[in-house]
Amino acid sequence: MTEILQAESTLTDRYQTTVPDLVRKTLGLNKRDKIAYTINSDGTVTITRSEVSEEDPVLGKFLDFLAQDMEQNPQHIQPVTSTTVERVQSLVEDVEIDLDAPLSS
Repeated sequence: MTEILQAESTLTDRYQTTVPDLVRKTLGLNKRDKIAYTINSDGTVTITRSEVSEEDPVLGKFLDFLAQDMEQNPQHIQPVTSTTVERVQSLVEDVEIDLDAPLSS
């Protein structure tokens, strides 16, 4: 006899939910992973870990632009110095970022 495991979660007012620990562990999900939903003809929904990597077309074009510019203008490429690293660190040292926080609309 096969054991059937179940889990449930609650939708927030913004239609968000926390994926239950049992589901996260079963699917091998980590933070920032994508989830795929399959809606079956009988009204049930199957949730799986999404293996599709979606590329950002704007980011791709920007990276292509950078690669082309570096190839055409190698004289503009400069190393990142320890002074620059220290300056950047001093500018962001008090900035707190929660990557799991919902985006404000």
